Formats: sequence, C-alpha cells, structure tokens
Amino acid sequence: MALAGTSQAATSDSASAYPARPITFAVNATPGGTADLVSRFVAKQLSLAWKVNVIVENHVGGGGVIGATHVIRSAPDGYTVLVAPSALGVRAGLDRKLPYNAVRDLAGISLLAVTPSFLVVSPSLGVTSVEQLTALAKSKQDGVIYGSAGMGSTGHLHAAMFADNYGFKGVHAPYRGSPEVVNDVVAGRLAYAFAPGANALPFARKGTERVVVLATTSTIGLKFADGKVPNPVEVLTRDIGDDWYAAFVPAGTPDEIRTKLSAEIARIIAMPEVRKSYLEIGAEPVSNTPKELDSMFNAYVERARKIGDDIGIKLN
Repeated sequence: MALAGTSQAATSDSASAYPARPITFAVNATPGGTADLVSRFVAKQLSLAWKVNVIVENHVGGGGVIGATHVIRSAPDGYTVLVAPSALGVRAGLDRKLPYNAVRDLAGISLLAVTPSFLVVSPSLGVTSVEQLTALAKSKQDGVIYGSAGMGSTGHLHAAMFADNYGFKGVHAPYRGSPEVVNDVVAGRLAYAFAPGANALPFARKGTERVVVLATTSTIGLKFADGKVPNPVEVLTRDIGDDWYAAFVPAGTPDEIRTKLSAEIARIIAMPEVRKSYLEIGAEPVSNTPKELDSMFNAYVERARKIGDDIGIKLN
C-alpha cells in the first residue's frame, strides 16, 4: 500500500510540474499540409506561453501509421503529442491489421481545427460541375483514377464514397500527402481528388485557375470558397463530413496533464492572430475537452468502419 501511495504521489507531482522540458508535436502528415500548419501555429504560441521549446516533427509514412506508432510507444507523460488529421480515425476504422488499437492506445487532448474538403479536377478535363464530372467518369469503361494522401486517408474515403454515390468506377492512386495529390491533379494525371482548403484553394483562385473546385463537404466550405473561385461550388450531402485535426497522447497519460494541455490549446486557438492564420488556410478553429475528443474519435472510427464495409474498401 505504501508503494502504491508513493507511486500516485510521484505521478501527481510530475503532472503538477508539467511542462518541465521540451514538448514534441509528432505530426503524422507531410510538411505544408493543414495538419503541419495548424501544429506550427499552436506550437509557436504554446512555446511562448509555457517558456519551453515545442518542437514540430513530421513522421511521414505508412498512411499515418508510423507517426501514430511512434507516439503510442512513447512515455505517457505529455511530452510527445500526436497531431493527426481525421485520417487517423479513417485508417483505424478500415485497417484490421494495424499494429495498435487507436481508440484504446491513444488518449485525446483537443481538436485543433475543422476543415472542409474540396473536390478538385484539372481544367484540362473541361468540366465545371459534379454532374459533368460524373457523366465523364461513367463514360470510361475502365474507370477514372483518383488520388489521395494514402491508403485509408480521409481523402481516400471521400473519393471512394463519391464514386460509389454517383455510380462510376474509381481507381485509387495513393500518395504521400495532399500537396503531392493536388500537384498531379494540376498536371492532369488524376481525374479528381479531395483536398483541404490549404492545398486546394490557392490553385483555384480566379485568374490563375490550375484546378477547378467542384464541390465541398459542408457549408463551411462555401464560406472559404466564396469570392475565391470562379464557378459555383456544390455541397456534398452523402459524405463522412469535414476533415478534422486533433492532438492525442499515449493512453495512460495523467488526466491532469491532458486537461492542462487541452485548456491551453483552447486558449491559443481562440487568440485573434491564431484564428486569422487558421482562416487564411481554410481551417476553422475548434477545440474540445479530452473526454469529448475521446467520444468523438470512437464514434468516427466506428462510422468509418461501417462506410468501408458498406462500399467495399479493402486495405489488406
């Protein structure tokens, strides 16, 4: 009993002293993407507020598995934080052979942002509406190629659902990240893709259109696209919804640390200068509590699994 009491006291002391050394944000997405950008906005302000270095590291590969595994295997002390896009939940729902159980092995800190995803095509296709794109896709006996930021990514799920909803054959081409996908849409090597605003909208601006934005995953996307793109943008109602970006730590991290970090992130993303930076890249600042994120993440994984089963997405 004395040993247990001593252990609990040590844990409490450690939590109350947090943070006492540098914190690492392990981002399981490529540099330049939305997950990377929002991580850096938050890391900068967190470092200033807490007077410790907050380092952003990109752990790319395996459809986000490498980054998630790195964090899950780290000490549950709040010093290694996974910043992940919603692809973390999609992959957890679709992939039965992951080396971890994301719901069990990760503990939520807070949402960082929500971003609508945008359906983009190359101007070379000559289409300016969802109806025209689907008519073109249905005319191709062998189907059309769409890209995403990897097997089991949110972009993969968006694009596969789109093909299933509109009744044409889509062939998936996985990439390392959204910036690479959009580059190949621009080049005309892909028929279509779904990408967050930070990667899609700069290529779609009036007068310099290198991609055409046809649709978005919510009415929030209409707000970000308004006045920036020349053609009408539709809202897709049969979709898993907007992408999100969130912070997690290894399961077993003390609740006191999780709550402290979550509250500070909420304060930071409410700052006018941070909110402005978010909006400029097409991201809506959103936070929640650790308990709320845990519940949301669990439900999202279950929904992704059901969608994958319903439309026949196979990762293994």
